[in-house]
Amino acid sequence: MSEPMTALNGVSDTTGIATVTELGPRGMITLRGDMSAKPIVKAAVAAGGVTLPERGHCATEGSGGMAWMSPDEVLILCDYDTVLDRLADLQGKLAKHHALAVNVSDARAMFQVTGPHVREVMAKLSPVDMHPDQFTGTMFRRTRIAQVPAAFWMPDEQTVQIICFRSVAQYVFDVLNMAAQAGSEVGYFGEA
Repeated sequence: MSEPMTALNGVSDTTGIATVTELGPRGMITLRGDMSAKPIVKAAVAAGGVTLPERGHCATEGSGGMAWMSPDEVLILCDYDTVLDRLADLQGKLAKHHALAVNVSDARAMFQVTGPHVREVMAKLSPVDMHPDQFTGTMFRRTRIAQVPAAFWMPDEQTVQIICFRSVAQYVFDVLNMAAQAGSEVGYFGEA
């Protein structure tokens, strides 16, 4: 069996006001269904290893987790090498219920931006209020990064994790680097 390859082979740039890195392969399952139905919630929680997140939030623990995508959709995160087993288990548990579970791991790319200026980098590219009073804790946003659809969250105060379509990975990496280029600090959020 061949080894999984990311869109950009794990490229990283550390030369700017924040470090931009393509993360390694990550298991991702899109689950659509009635998120108020107990069998669907129970199956999702088992697959994600965390509780079902509230609207506009995500719950992560280690490499596992779940993100709210819409009223009838969550994105389940897991290790890449476990995604097929988790998907089979999920589909088995939901066989008698109206739901759809699909492995989207290879159709997505994942990036991480780290450093004291991450909020500023993201504010330059996305129409999300990145002020620490407005974008906090477990918040998760489906939005745009420059001209393409993306989703992101902040696992901690100096880290943003971003998911986008694999087909636009180079573009996302390039615009993140442009927003993080050395000397581009604005100082709006009072970063050190």
